[in-house]
Amino acid sequence: MLRVSNGGFVRKLGWKSMGAAKTRNWIAVLAITLTTVLFTALFTIGLSINDGFQQNNFRQVGGWSYGTFKYLTEEQFNELKDDKRIVDWGLRRFVGMPTDSPFQKDHVEIGYSDANQAHWMFCDPVEGRLPEEGTQEAAADVRVLELLGVEPELGTEFTVTFDVDGQETTQTFTLSGWWDHDPVSPASHILIPESRAEAIFQEVGLDPYHSRDGMTGSWNLDVMLNSSLYIEEDLNAILADHGYQSDSGAEDGYIRTGVNWGYTGSQVSGNLDPILVLAVAAMLLLIILTAYLIIYNVFQISVAGDIRFYGLLKTIGATPRQLKRIIRQQALLLSLAGIPLGLLLGWLLGARLTPVVAGQLDAVSVVVSVHPLIFLGAALFSLLTVLLSCARPGRMAARVSPVEAVRYTEGGARKQKEKRSGKGVSLWSMAWANLGRSRGKTVVTVLSLSLAVVLLQMTVTFTKGFDMDKYLSHFVQADFVLADASYFQTATGSFDADRALPETVIEEVNAQGGVEGGRIYGRTTAVQEFITEDYYRDFFGRWNSQEVLDWMVEQEEKNSDGRLAADAQISGMEAYVLNKLTVLEGDLGKLLEPDSRYIAAVYSDDDYGNILEGSHWAKVGDKVTLRYVDAFEYYDPETGEVFGEDSLDAAGYYRARAKEYRDVEYEVAALVAVPFSLSYRYYGIDEFVLGAGAFQRDAGTSNVMLYAFDAEDEAAMETFLRDYAGGVNSGCDYESKQTYEAEFESFRRMFLLLGGVLSFIVGLVGVLNFVNAVLTGILSRKRELAVLQSVGMTGRQLKTMLTFEGLLYALGSILLALLLTLLLRPLASRLLEAMFWFFSYRFTVTPILLLTPIFTLLGVLTPLAVYHAVSKSTIVERLREAEG
Repeated sequence: MLRVSNGGFVRKLGWKSMGAAKTRNWIAVLAITLTTVLFTALFTIGLSINDGFQQNNFRQVGGWSYGTFKYLTEEQFNELKDDKRIVDWGLRRFVGMPTDSPFQKDHVEIGYSDANQAHWMFCDPVEGRLPEEGTQEAAADVRVLELLGVEPELGTEFTVTFDVDGQETTQTFTLSGWWDHDPVSPASHILIPESRAEAIFQEVGLDPYHSRDGMTGSWNLDVMLNSSLYIEEDLNAILADHGYQSDSGAEDGYIRTGVNWGYTGSQVSGNLDPILVLAVAAMLLLIILTAYLIIYNVFQISVAGDIRFYGLLKTIGATPRQLKRIIRQQALLLSLAGIPLGLLLGWLLGARLTPVVAGQLDAVSVVVSVHPLIFLGAALFSLLTVLLSCARPGRMAARVSPVEAVRYTEGGARKQKEKRSGKGVSLWSMAWANLGRSRGKTVVTVLSLSLAVVLLQMTVTFTKGFDMDKYLSHFVQADFVLADASYFQTATGSFDADRALPETVIEEVNAQGGVEGGRIYGRTTAVQEFITEDYYRDFFGRWNSQEVLDWMVEQEEKNSDGRLAADAQISGMEAYVLNKLTVLEGDLGKLLEPDSRYIAAVYSDDDYGNILEGSHWAKVGDKVTLRYVDAFEYYDPETGEVFGEDSLDAAGYYRARAKEYRDVEYEVAALVAVPFSLSYRYYGIDEFVLGAGAFQRDAGTSNVMLYAFDAEDEAAMETFLRDYAGGVNSGCDYESKQTYEAEFESFRRMFLLLGGVLSFIVGLVGVLNFVNAVLTGILSRKRELAVLQSVGMTGRQLKTMLTFEGLLYALGSILLALLLTLLLRPLASRLLEAMFWFFSYRFTVTPILLLTPIFTLLGVLTPLAVYHAVSKSTIVERLREAEG
């Protein structure tokens, strides 16, 4: 056989072959374009949501530096900042924080930040500039100025009273610049020069190297690194190179670090969820499969139509490899036209949908990404899909022999046994036989249509499965939770008497009528428990190294049994609130008995309600001794010397132990889990619950941490509290069920929108595949249909037969979608319930039933429209055209 190796000749053949099938080319380009639109839109939305999610995370974190070396000495700061792994750095020194009116609802920090650090903290003045060294200047956000009643005008003086490591000071500053307030940010800032910070430290007698809180005045080094994927590892490596370790211990050689959790890359590398990876992979495979089906069908039909042409090329010496090259060349040329157009249209579609999707999410800022990865990824995925789709048709063209090619007709390659039937031939049976002539094309067409149905059905099932009751049960145990405004500010520190909810506020609420609720009393004095060394090590070993644990155990106060003293958290609850707790074991009713000496041990649980083993040591029936400490004494653990409170600053290192106290023994009546909305909202020590009466009797305090209640008229109470907390009594604040219901609906609508758009695009691809199959099927059988009419079949009978073919496609797709839905049901339910703790799988076939009439209409109208275009020519003209 003569082998033709002329590449230019092969390319010319491919080009000429394409020119002879313009309709097919348009369909192929449209299919490739839609596929690229699908990939590009999804990548645009995905990366935009990721960028928006990160941006919102940064706003919640308070900055976008990669990580922080915390509480350094000046020498450590200067040593670390020049490390070669650090691309850029910024300095932050905390000075103090105002907590009294008008700042009780707002977290405001006063400190020094250099230009880099201020920029990373979103503190770029929109007017003016950052303060200059050696001046009394300060820059702040407009929220701070608003609270102070100061107009944002350069040169305006304002006065702030704030706490500096336990010492109150009042300072006057001159406004040098300001920026807009971000309500998402955890803190507002007043930035002052470092020289002014040093002056304040001297004024209050603070030594930055020996502050009481270990934080005020220290040097904090924020850094930018080469990558956000392994932030923690890079920070640890930097410390190791300089002879330090990352730990929360107090010994020399340990430096605390902080990783910016706002970077999703760092989150993924540190906590790669297999279920999430599986879900993303399944989605990409579904998209690739859908696109593959249509493009494969286009090339399969194309090769089938040109099979005689390929057979003739073989007779003159073309090799199978050259035939594959011709088909691959056509695919690449069509991609050259379809992919760029798809990239443009896909990005425009994604850019329009991103704000809509982001608008449904509370934790995502609106950002439309133009990252090159969007276009590179979409182009590569589309090109890969095209090359996969043309591979099998290429092999089919390469395998066919010249003789088979000349004799080829659609479905003729399949050997079928002839069956005789006495029932005659009907239009329905002819339609069925026509689909069976090319079973591969029929299966691909039906499958591509059914995938769109399955995707829509899964989207509806997914969004219907979001269980509001489960969602609310995690966040809401009462219609309303009312507390001092600081209770809802996570950065304000522990609960104390100054943050108690006044009884007058509760009386105002109850006066509205129709209210049923209960108080939770919070601990405002020191309470200790005594635990075994093994439990102590297991509990505190989560945050400390073995060396630090050894040191802590050695220093900790011990009782006569050798148990170690540890802080304990307690709360007192009225009956209404106790009934809201999750009882794991035992009887909470005992806590309400007169003169009760019963207590409940609080265990932690995860989002799914699973109790975390080891989160507490106590069991039902155990005896628990709590030590209520009225006064401490301070001593040197090495010499035993006792210090007075007025001499602690000069004492250097010291420890504290109970001096005046009361030990009370209780019996554990129940093990419980406390919902987050009814908790202290911070963790780290063992927690116990007492009845309200026992708490006030033994703790000697009656400070109300929060008041939880239900209201008969929720809307009226919502209005009352909004006005009351917003103006009448700005010192208190509240949460309501309505807030979480709105969040839930926003989350559900977002997924419904995304799934709907994806279903629409996939459905459009499926419909295009169906139209292509019907169109090419009729065009390839133009002569055959003309022959049928020439021997007596009427136009009406022919249209009926083609309509039956369309209906078989449509109804077959519906039936296959139903079958796939039933088969995927067990896997989908397990996967979705594992991904979302508030999901309850609810099977539904409503989308399939709704799409059935639409598909039926499509199956009827498409063949009629194609036949109408073909039948404009006479039978003779069609016979001559087919022969030519």
